[in-house]
Amino acid sequence: MSAESSYRPAADEFAPFYAGYVASVPDGDVTRTLAAQGESMLARLKHLSEEQAAFAYAPGKWTVKEVICHIADAERIFAYRILRIGRGDTTPLSPFDENAYAVTCGANERSLDTLLGEFAAVRGATLALLRWMPDAAWTRRGTASGKEVSARALAWIAAGHAMHHEKVLVERYAL
Repeated sequence: MSAESSYRPAADEFAPFYAGYVASVPDGDVTRTLAAQGESMLARLKHLSEEQAAFAYAPGKWTVKEVICHIADAERIFAYRILRIGRGDTTPLSPFDENAYAVTCGANERSLDTLLGEFAAVRGATLALLRWMPDAAWTRRGTASGKEVSARALAWIAAGHAMHHEKVLVERYAL
């Protein structure tokens, strides 16, 4: 564990769009937050039936399965950005369209168990990356989606992003 993982990123380490995600993450070691969050999300979702997992709260909204796949997809991208920026790669990283990914991910054709297993694997890989990052890597900055961002901020964004969607699952999907 790095001491840097416990420091909340400053506002100049990420685009304003992500401020809500970063603000929602509790103070402390972000790797511990990510680990606990992964466990709680799996515990919340593992008892759903396939019918419940195929539910969307309104027409045109994602199903529970699509939300799970989206969280895993976005976390993969955040982790890739952490890796590149943390290792000192200054090549600008392109944005991604989460809605286009959701349409083509095939989540609704998969079982809930496979999606939860994929989320667990992605979260485990993210934690493995973060737990062994040198202190200096956390504060390195790069460009993603045309905005400057630090590796540390991306870890907090990943945690806040998943928290946002878990809150939506509770409030709009009644899970």
